[in-house]
Amino acid sequence: MQMDQRDLPALFKEVRRQLALSQEGLARELGVSFATVNRWENSQVKPSQLAKAQFETFCSKMIKQGKLKL
Repeated sequence: MQMDQRDLPALFKEVRRQLALSQEGLARELGVSFATVNRWENSQVKPSQLAKAQFETFCSKMIKQGKLKL
């Protein structure tokens, strides 16, 4: 899964919507704070390369389990 930087806020929201996760829930899954996810979704900061890799891994896992369709 290749992520386009300008689509990231919408992608974070869509993943949360499909998985019925709050920002806090997604933060827990990724090992970051709620505030970090909030800032990503509101385009206040861009995720680091490591955070993007963790998000990609999480999404891939959810896709393989049939819980997520992107």
